[in-house]
Amino acid sequence: MGIIDTKKWLEDHFYEPTSICENMKASFDGDDSQNIYRYLSGFGMYKPSRRSKQTFEKMKELETWSKIESVYKKYKKKWDGPDVPIYLFPFQMTWRGEENKSGVSFPNLLFLFIGEVTDDKELEALFIHEYHHVCRIHSQKKAIEDYTLLDSIIMEGLAELAVKENCGEVYNASWCHLYDGEKIKQFWDKELKEHLDVKKTEEKHDQLLYGHGRYPRMIGYNTGFHLVNLYYEKKKITEKMQFTIKSEAFL
Repeated sequence: MGIIDTKKWLEDHFYEPTSICENMKASFDGDDSQNIYRYLSGFGMYKPSRRSKQTFEKMKELETWSKIESVYKKYKKKWDGPDVPIYLFPFQMTWRGEENKSGVSFPNLLFLFIGEVTDDKELEALFIHEYHHVCRIHSQKKAIEDYTLLDSIIMEGLAELAVKENCGEVYNASWCHLYDGEKIKQFWDKELKEHLDVKKTEEKHDQLLYGHGRYPRMIGYNTGFHLVNLYYEKKKITEKMQFTIKSEAFL
């Protein structure tokens, strides 16, 4: 497994992304390719356009596939991580403000959506974040539908702690520093601590994690990073312990 040759798929069917998604049906329990594309679009997969075609050409020019492959080999060895298929596609540049990359991870596969990223450390940071999720999911031995809001905020915080340790704080996601400790504490006391057991399948989970509706943007993610850093300053857990430690330890 490892890096899947999505470059070939894109060369053959760039303007037909649903045809590309036909190749991934087995990974999505045979779901319809249109549903798969709609789902991945929600995480930043490209929409066919002149601009996204330029992004694809830039990815080829920068040898993005081989760069991600070498980063994958590095962290698979370092973390003794699972062997999973990794799918690379261009990023939808108008999708999320100033962002130029995104990803989404599952227990057994990984997607990276990449814009015109010229800094290799940025690529590494993106990969670290998503592959860290895969490694933690594998180590926790817990069904995804049983994940709680606490599990999610800690998982996001730990992934960015790994970015900070391996690439430096400058490569942390912008949401890591959106709010100060006082704001986080107020949100924790007023909103979050009563809902830590909310399951991933419940609407409230994403509202609090992403900061939808009346909640501050990315507040759950930001709180997770804050909690994990507080714990790390006191305990100095090793990288491999980050995969096995229970979410409740951070409380």
